[in-house]
Amino acid sequence: MYPQVDPLKMLEDIRVLDLTQFWFGPFCTMMLADMGADVIRVEPPWGSPDRVADAYMVGGSSYTFHQLNLNKKGLTLNLKTDEGLRVFKELVPLSDVVVQNFRPGTMERLGLGYDALRGLNPGVIYAALSGFGQTGPYRERPCFAPIAEAMSGHSRLTGDEVDPEGPPIEMAQAYGDLGPALFAAMSVVAAIRHRDRTGEGQMIDVAQLDCMTALNMAITGYRLSGMLLWQIKEKYPLGRGFGGLLQAGDGDWVRLATFSPRLIDSLREHMGVEEVTMDAIRARVSEMTRDEAVQYFVDAKVPVAPVYNVDDVVRDPHLQSRDMFVEVDHKAAGNVKVVNFPVKFSETPCGVREAAPVLGQHDETILRDILGYTEPMIDELKKANAIMV
Repeated sequence: MYPQVDPLKMLEDIRVLDLTQFWFGPFCTMMLADMGADVIRVEPPWGSPDRVADAYMVGGSSYTFHQLNLNKKGLTLNLKTDEGLRVFKELVPLSDVVVQNFRPGTMERLGLGYDALRGLNPGVIYAALSGFGQTGPYRERPCFAPIAEAMSGHSRLTGDEVDPEGPPIEMAQAYGDLGPALFAAMSVVAAIRHRDRTGEGQMIDVAQLDCMTALNMAITGYRLSGMLLWQIKEKYPLGRGFGGLLQAGDGDWVRLATFSPRLIDSLREHMGVEEVTMDAIRARVSEMTRDEAVQYFVDAKVPVAPVYNVDDVVRDPHLQSRDMFVEVDHKAAGNVKVVNFPVKFSETPCGVREAAPVLGQHDETILRDILGYTEPMIDELKKANAIMV
C-alpha cells in the first residue's frame, strides 16, 4: 500500500480560482487539487450546468461532477452583479492561478480578461481553455470533446481501424476534453515554476483542437510518407508482430500485443510451433476461457490483457492494490466511491481527500477566512443575489 495522503504537499501554497465547467476545465483543476492546490470552484448561485449534465444524479450532482471536482472548495458568485464581481476581484490578488473555459471574449465582457486580472495581480497565471484557442478564424466557435476529436482526425482514424471505407467512429468517453486537460494542468505547473523563478505571471492559451492534433501520431506519418495510417499499415505489414482483439471460447475477449522479435520468439516457443500465425493464435484462444487465455499469454511473457467492462475494472486486484479506488464522504450523497489520483510520489503523495462540494458549500468559509467578511457583509451579498441564499 502507498503512503496515506498528506493534504499539505506539492502545491500546498498555490490557490486556484476555478471558473470552469463540464470536463475539460474541471479535470485540469482537479489534478491541481489532487496535488495539494487550494482550488476554489466558482459557480453561479443557481449552479453550473455540469452539475446536471448527466441523467444519473446522486446528491444533487451528476456522477461526472462527483469525479471531476474532488478536493475542491465550492463558492457561489453571480459575476453578473457588481457585488459578485467585487468579491472575485478581491480574491485575485490572494490567488496564484485563474482557470476558465468560457468562449473567447466572455471574460473580457465581464471585465475579467487577462489584462484586467494582471492589473490586480501581476504574478497571476491565467489559463484560458477553449475549443479553438484565443486566436484564429475559428476562435469564436463553440466546442465539445467530439468536435475536437473529429477535426484532429481521431474519429476517422478510429473508424479506419475497422474499415477505411466505412464510417468514422467516435472515441469512447470525452478524450477531446481529458487529453487537453492534461496539457493544461502540465502548463499551469510549468508557469508556476517560471513565476517562482522570475516573479512573472503569464497567460496560457490551451485549445482542445491544438492538443488533440498534437496527440495524433498519424499526422507525422502522413507528412513523411504521403500516406494515411491505414495505407501505411497495408503497404508495410512486416515487422508489426501479432496482436489484436481475440474472442475466447466463453465469448469474452482478450487483447494481445506482441510487437517485437523477442516477444514473437517467446510466443513461438511457448506455443511449440515452427511459425506463429494469427490463425494459430485464434484457434488456441478459442479453446480457452478469457481468463485461461490471459494466463496462457502471461506464462508466455508477452503483453496481454482481458478486455474489461467497467464492472471488471473496479474489481481488478492489481488496481485495488494500487489504491486506484477510494471512498469519500459527500455532504449530500453520503459515501461516494471514486477514482483516485493515479501517479505515485515517494515523498509527496497526492490523492483524493475530499468529495466534490455541494452548491455553495464553502461560501461563508471562503468569504470569512480568506477575505475577512463579517456576517452582516455576507448577508448583504445574499440580499444582492451575489451568492447563494
